[in-house]
Amino acid sequence: MDKSKTIRVLLADDHAVVRKGIRDFLEEDETLQVIGEANDGEEALALIARDAPDVAVFDIQMPRLNGLDATRRVKKEFPNVQVLILTAYDDDPYLFAALQAGASGYLLKTSSAEELLHAVRAVAEGETALSPAVAKKLVRRASGHSEQEDINEPLTERELDVLRLAAQGLGNKQIGAALNISDRTAQGHLANIYAKLHVATRTEAVLFAVRQKWIVLQ
Repeated sequence: MDKSKTIRVLLADDHAVVRKGIRDFLEEDETLQVIGEANDGEEALALIARDAPDVAVFDIQMPRLNGLDATRRVKKEFPNVQVLILTAYDDDPYLFAALQAGASGYLLKTSSAEELLHAVRAVAEGETALSPAVAKKLVRRASGHSEQEDINEPLTERELDVLRLAAQGLGNKQIGAALNISDRTAQGHLANIYAKLHVATRTEAVLFAVRQKWIVLQ
């Protein structure tokens, strides 16, 4: 996403005080604009249909339509809208359900304001954003499965380099700078990786690589 472009954000949480705190954090950054607030998932979907935000920040537990079901609806009806889950729950079932529903990020409410800002920017760029504690859970889950999985063709050395850097949380521009290639080329390598591994996101690609022991996350 062009840095000159404002990232438009929708907030959905059934606690008004929490929404205000999140809004205050986000609007300290001039590149972010909170365009609306919803008290539940149904209201959030109506606002998304009307205002087309770039990023929707959802709590999990909300009345009428919870954050997980709202995420599934968003990815089906508004696939260009990225979803960031912001919740107090670090339970495995919620985490994996959110990622399976199509969320691009999963952040705990204990995260700092800077972590929240970084996460919103990351998902707006089409990247994955996870709280450190959440990332560790994914690594442990991935490390417990090492069965061989079918792929179309092996990854090249350059593709493995890109995947290792993506696993460290680097964005396309950072990967490009590290490998002395353009960010567009880095994005192209990632697209090739997704196709070869039959995945759709960075998180899935990294977990696949961990399972195959191609990379090791610290």
